[in-house]
Order: sequence, then C-alpha cells, then structure tokens
Amino acid sequence: MDVYHPYKRKIMDKFKKVQDLISSVEADVTKFYDGGNAAAGTRVRKAMQDLKVLAQEIRAEVTDKKNSAK
Repeated sequence: MDVYHPYKRKIMDKFKKVQDLISSVEADVTKFYDGGNAAAGTRVRKAMQDLKVLAQEIRAEVTDKKNSAK
C-alpha cells in the first residue's frame, strides 16, 4: 500500500473541487464581462475567494507530503 495514499486522495479531491468551481463560475464571468451583470460579478468574486482558499489548502497539503517524505 502506498504510504501517501491518504494525501493523494485529499489533494485529488480538492483539485477536483477547484476544477468544478472554475467550471461553475464560467457563465458568471461571461455575464459580468460581456453583459455587465453586477450580481454575476459578486458571484465571481466569491468563487475566486473560494478558489484562493482551496488553493492554499492544496499548497499546505503538498508541502506536508513533501516534508514527510524526507
């Protein structure tokens, strides 16, 4: 059994969330930039904040894995 399997699962699950989040906000980006829809802009900003949080969590988990391999 791979000793890093739990790390891999966690990171891959969060990476999938990143992909899903980007896909889900794509229409709002278009609505905001092409249509000037202010509410869509608010949703884009929230999604980008959520993306930032997920990215930071992934970075921390990658660092933990890297450091535990030493």
